[in-house]
Amino acid sequence: MKALERLIERISRQVNVHLRSLNFDVGPYLEKIVPLKQFTKFYGFYGITAHHPIHFHFSNSSLAGTYLLGQCKVDNAILYKSDIRGDELKAKGDCLKCGNVDIPVDQDEVIRITDSYLIKTLIHNYSHDPVDPENFNIRSTVAMPYANIHGSPVEGCFLGSFATADLTTFQKCVLGEYAYVQVGELTHTEVPAGLIWVRAQDFFEFRYQHDPGILAAYISMPPGGRPGGRFIDFEEGLQDAFQPCFDQVCLIHDVKVSRWSSTSPYAMVKGSSMIGENVLVCQRAYLENARLGRGANAQEHCSIINSELAGYNVTAHGGFIINCKMDENIFVGFNAYLHGLQDAPLRVGKGCIVMPHTIIDLAEPVAIPPDTLVWGHITRQKDVAENSIALKKLSAVTSEIRVGGMIFKGSGSGFVKAFKHRINHILEANGAYFDGKKGRGHAQKGQNIAFNIIQPYPMGPMKGIYPTMDINP
Repeated sequence: MKALERLIERISRQVNVHLRSLNFDVGPYLEKIVPLKQFTKFYGFYGITAHHPIHFHFSNSSLAGTYLLGQCKVDNAILYKSDIRGDELKAKGDCLKCGNVDIPVDQDEVIRITDSYLIKTLIHNYSHDPVDPENFNIRSTVAMPYANIHGSPVEGCFLGSFATADLTTFQKCVLGEYAYVQVGELTHTEVPAGLIWVRAQDFFEFRYQHDPGILAAYISMPPGGRPGGRFIDFEEGLQDAFQPCFDQVCLIHDVKVSRWSSTSPYAMVKGSSMIGENVLVCQRAYLENARLGRGANAQEHCSIINSELAGYNVTAHGGFIINCKMDENIFVGFNAYLHGLQDAPLRVGKGCIVMPHTIIDLAEPVAIPPDTLVWGHITRQKDVAENSIALKKLSAVTSEIRVGGMIFKGSGSGFVKAFKHRINHILEANGAYFDGKKGRGHAQKGQNIAFNIIQPYPMGPMKGIYPTMDINP
């Protein structure tokens, strides 16, 4: 048995030990998910900037097609076409808040990935676990394609395809495909596919469950098979379009990029696209006939096609925006799918919040009113009433409200304020408000990144495994 096969077996065994109380076996999911020959086809690459501490350590691991930025240590792990984006890790001297307590960070934070298999997975933000503030740990975890691990240390977990772990410490959990969870801490829990769950202790709670029959057409994931459905078909259909990015060290885009904006050389921009001021376009984002106004962004695995974003729009990791007219200050959450009609684009009003993992797939023209919270599954205008609520109305809720399949409990004003605060923080971090002197963010800091590539053993018993490396400043 070759080293790569032994490593897969090791990871499978480690994760299964953690998940034994849930009687969940990750083995069948790993059997056919990535052919072994793929691990020598793609190089790994890491970015160097003047803004982020550098320390990369790799041992007994495979990094095929994976992008790394910021301090990261990988041991006994497989990362396939993943994005390990450490540009928001905590720095020495920062403080992590835990209730009313400030926890000082004594050293620069490091992403530590061990005994894990991550496939086309995003890791971003910083660990929100107060127990170990200097380490963003990903241990004994398997993540299927297009999952997001956002500020969420995970140990002994399985994430289904397009699942999102957001600002939550997870231990011994299973997240079904297209599940989104932001609840602070979760242990020994199996989250069903398509559940959208946001909770802040006893302050508020939002829950919505996608219909399994409807969801299966978009994403399904049978054990022993490969993920399927419209989401996967769409993403896989774009793979060839990204090949020019990897055929040269640093792709120069044809589109004009404004002075204080940045577009990753590992993004793809096609057609008649426009990049405004203070715009951030991350690696593996796909833009075609897209117009991004001042302060807008397109994060990893976003697809913005035949659409206009008026300005200060946040499109979180994995968001799809196709045939849409988006007004200013709109938030589109993780892996949300907005697909308007070619001759009748979806129209979304100013100040709207589209919840993570929302599916809007139009069969007729639809318009979303300004300042509205949107969730669920929408195909026609009549669906909007059962899958949205005015932010003003939600802010007045103090106990409980049910709208369609959504249940909200607690402080509506607290929920709205928390969301708006987070959106504003994202815009600040991305440099949307930069005035030429103050407010520098990712859009400006990302203008001068050098990329180095790293290669695995091309043949022999170590084929697909990368040599042990320790890369220091």
